[in-house]
Amino acid sequence: MGKKIYDIKDVPPVKEIVPLSLQHVFAMFGATVLVPLLTGLDPSVTLFTSGIGTIIFLLITRGYVPAYLGSSFAFITPIIAATKEFGIRGAYSGMIAAGIMYVLVYIIISITGVDWIDRLLPPVVVGPVVMIIGLSLAPVAVQEAQENLLVAAVTAVFIILFAMFGRGFIKIIPILLGTIGGYIFAIIIGAVNFKPVKEAAWIAIPKFNFLVGHSPELMWGAVSLIAPLAIVSMVEDLGHVLVIGNIVERDLIKKPGLHNVFLGNGLATAIAAFFGGPPSTTYGENIGVLAITRVYSSVVIGGAAVIAVLLSFVQKIGAAIEVIPKPVMGGITIILFGMIAAAGLRTLIDNKVDFSDTRNLLIASIIFTLGVGGIKIQIGNLLFSGVGPATIVGILLNLLLPKGKKEVERGGKAYPSLEISYPEEKEE
Repeated sequence: MGKKIYDIKDVPPVKEIVPLSLQHVFAMFGATVLVPLLTGLDPSVTLFTSGIGTIIFLLITRGYVPAYLGSSFAFITPIIAATKEFGIRGAYSGMIAAGIMYVLVYIIISITGVDWIDRLLPPVVVGPVVMIIGLSLAPVAVQEAQENLLVAAVTAVFIILFAMFGRGFIKIIPILLGTIGGYIFAIIIGAVNFKPVKEAAWIAIPKFNFLVGHSPELMWGAVSLIAPLAIVSMVEDLGHVLVIGNIVERDLIKKPGLHNVFLGNGLATAIAAFFGGPPSTTYGENIGVLAITRVYSSVVIGGAAVIAVLLSFVQKIGAAIEVIPKPVMGGITIILFGMIAAAGLRTLIDNKVDFSDTRNLLIASIIFTLGVGGIKIQIGNLLFSGVGPATIVGILLNLLLPKGKKEVERGGKAYPSLEISYPEEKEE
């Protein structure tokens, strides 16, 4: 991924933190706001809870996982169904239960440890899973771009130019500058509707559910609809943590530990429901920003969280970001999602995965097909699709398929995954 500019514990100068953080705000904004629009929740509250949830996550993981937590798409269908059948107050109880499920898994992993994860997730599984996280999102990026290919292309060109030929600080904020450039171009050609900006108030308190009479009310039916989807979100978190670890060159599964990742996301999800926001998840868009800018500082992610909280109160500015045309976001995400896929490819290359071995070839090819193809598996009220089922099938194949002679000679370690030397961290 190239030489890092700022490591996860580095604190950039204040004058750099704001623009660096704004990049992450632009990257997460569209998807984060889309979920409440689809589920009938309040976008301003969602911005607030995404910021608060990210801060909680960073505190729980001690700043070792530079991830932004936005609205989870896995919960859209069950939230709509639960709201229709049990009311919004019942739906909130289901979302809180989803957060509690995360906490239960945190307790289990705290007791059993994470050494078993290494056996389940060798590079021949991790690499393809990381790749399909990016590739499975590609249709979304292309669909947004195709609404106006010229605007998307101009935005992407701006990002490429700033990333490749920028100097100094300009080189590490290509997403921000590309977004601004694409936005201005869209305004010039009349592709921006400013009506929502004119109608939005400057300052307004978000409609937290306890202010509008929507406090959570325990409904077991809603819990049974929504809470199990936490399993899907956990698989997504696991994949994202593997991607981030690969980018920042650290084993985040062991430090700060997958259990702390789950605890942070679980608490963020439960607290979001108390305020009236949807469940949270780590965001692939922001992982792409890490990869392209090589700025890994958790302080920058925290800055984005603070900006999100402030935007939830300054609604006119939030509306100005909300009306950024989809083709501009398409131009951005085409690059960001591709960077995620490239991170998975790097895992395979760095670990010298041997694809002349039929076993490796079968595992990787099946993961690719299921993940990119978007396979869907329905088990009761649970719907698993895309990355989740592909990851589970890859893990099962790795456990069940007999190892070749080379693997047996290496003591069962088919891939030298643990031979990558990550920087040693001093205990705090």
